[in-house]
Amino acid sequence: MSSDHVRSADRPTADAAPPPGTGALPHGSDGTPCGEGTACHAGAPFLELLARGAPADAYEQPVLRARAEGRPAECVAALEHAKLLALRVRAELDGRRRREAELSALFETAHDLAGLRDLDSVLPAIVQRARSLLGTDVAYLTLNDPARGDTYMRVTEGSVAARFQQLRLGMGEGLGGLVAQTARPYVTDDYMKDARFQHTGTIDAGVQDEGLVAILGVPLMLGPQVIGVLFAADRRARVFEREQVALLGSFAALAAAAIDSANLLTETRSALAGLERANEIIRDRSGAIERASDVHDRLAELVLRGGGVHDVAAAVSQVLAGTVEFTEATVAPAGPLEASRAEGHAVRHGDDWIAAVTAGGELLGALVVRGHPGLDPVDQRTLERAAMVTSLLLLARRSAAEAEQRVRGELLDDLLDARDRDPRLLRDRATRLHADLDATQVVLAARLDAPAADADQEAAARRRLWSAASHLATTRHGLAAARDGGTVLLLPLQPGATATDLARRTAHHLGTAVHETVTVGASAPVGDLAAHPDTAAAAYAEARRCLEALRLLGRTGDGAAAEDFGFLGLLLAGDRDIAGFVDRTIGRVTAYDERRGTDLIRTLEAYFTCGMSPARTKDELHVHVNTVAQRLERVGRLLGDDWQTPARALEIQLALRLHRLSAPLPQH
Repeated sequence: MSSDHVRSADRPTADAAPPPGTGALPHGSDGTPCGEGTACHAGAPFLELLARGAPADAYEQPVLRARAEGRPAECVAALEHAKLLALRVRAELDGRRRREAELSALFETAHDLAGLRDLDSVLPAIVQRARSLLGTDVAYLTLNDPARGDTYMRVTEGSVAARFQQLRLGMGEGLGGLVAQTARPYVTDDYMKDARFQHTGTIDAGVQDEGLVAILGVPLMLGPQVIGVLFAADRRARVFEREQVALLGSFAALAAAAIDSANLLTETRSALAGLERANEIIRDRSGAIERASDVHDRLAELVLRGGGVHDVAAAVSQVLAGTVEFTEATVAPAGPLEASRAEGHAVRHGDDWIAAVTAGGELLGALVVRGHPGLDPVDQRTLERAAMVTSLLLLARRSAAEAEQRVRGELLDDLLDARDRDPRLLRDRATRLHADLDATQVVLAARLDAPAADADQEAAARRRLWSAASHLATTRHGLAAARDGGTVLLLPLQPGATATDLARRTAHHLGTAVHETVTVGASAPVGDLAAHPDTAAAAYAEARRCLEALRLLGRTGDGAAAEDFGFLGLLLAGDRDIAGFVDRTIGRVTAYDERRGTDLIRTLEAYFTCGMSPARTKDELHVHVNTVAQRLERVGRLLGDDWQTPARALEIQLALRLHRLSAPLPQH
């Protein structure tokens, strides 16, 4: 420093240098700026401005003050030079601070992106960070669609226009399409006026809806491949500086890596999930194989030790952890049972599963799983396999029983033909076959009604009918034999049942078993067949007459006994049960007369004799017409409302005549 400047430090306070920050210049003893060492002191005010981070326009104040005070030109020049240097330093410091902030933001972004685990979280985070870094109104990201050959809007931040948020850009279309096609960043300060881009109506409309003006787009790159474009845009004219383009490009590189990591993580998760599913399938298959092996072993053991169908059902119940039952074909639901037989698979029916047990087209029964709607495919196949084993057991049992059935047929033939057989021997033979000839029995005549295409088919159908009838006779402790082109059965009559009930049930059972129409005629109940062999032959003749009557009346597929045909039953019945016919027809009226001492039978006779005229009837009976009406009303309550219909009236008149003829003659 000069001696004058040094001396200025000893002057009174009034002449001392201004306090820091005032921008005043040092003065000599004569009040003029320092000469020697002026460059050193000229930088002092600018250092203070730099230190307190003053705005750029504050750096003009020291120069303007020096000129206003008339300082020498060299002093002003020194201040001007110091100002430029200070502004350069300030700009450098600002740049360093900005780069430090950008690097810090990039580091934070990389850290945040690294913590995200799926694409739906990564993409919004990328767009939000890009908008924040560049301070723009809108930021958005598009991804390429290789299948369609274009790029589409994936995520937006700050967007308000729905059409803009759904844009798709063809390669080369618009700024984004050009970036995606060329893999280079593009920037425009006024998009709508920029002719470098291929404008389309759809893209321009979306940009106008959003109100965008300045747009910067940089590619998202994975190696040499462009996977999308990252954008920053403003709704006013703006010049994006090179540093901002580079910053967004650096951020796009991080974003692309984050997207790739998210995709890889998603693929890894998907692969792991696939492996888990595969492991579950393997475990399930392994369990299924073990269960199948267990079922095979159990069923094989059952077959080898001579188990029955119910043993099979019990074994499958344990494997399926449910209730499995074998049922007759007539008991199982017809629709699902027929569907299972046609498809060859188990069929669901409500909460149950039904598997048909068949052999050669013949329906033998069904295996039913109760209350187990969630049967998986492996368990379904287990049920189907058990049904197959059941059918084999039934066939084996049938083969073994055919000899017994032939014996049963021979016994029934002997009852019908050999009337001189020893009753004791007949009873012994029946006992060995678990039949009771002393119990009340019904003789049934069954025949197929569907016409056969040829003799072979007819013979096969008859064999199926005989087989089904023999099986029914075995299960019901009866007898069966092929006879007269059909089948004859001898079945015990259960308490409370009628011959008609038994005939109809038998027709339904046999028809279901052979899948054809079967008609059954029944005899009246008979008993003590061993002691009275003629009874069996007469009952069979009666059953055949009922069978023929059903066919003549067009009631094929039905079952009936003589009592079902009214007075025609007198002609069909073998024993001409006149008393039974009278009792069935007017028995309630005769019983009422006997209990009450009334004269309803005589009133009925007079009523029919007088042509069903109440007026003439009252003259015949010598009573008031109201008395006739009251008696006929009582008859109607006893016989039913239809008692005056032609058919019923005919039967009632015949019963009245037979009743009169069977009455004892008066004693003289």
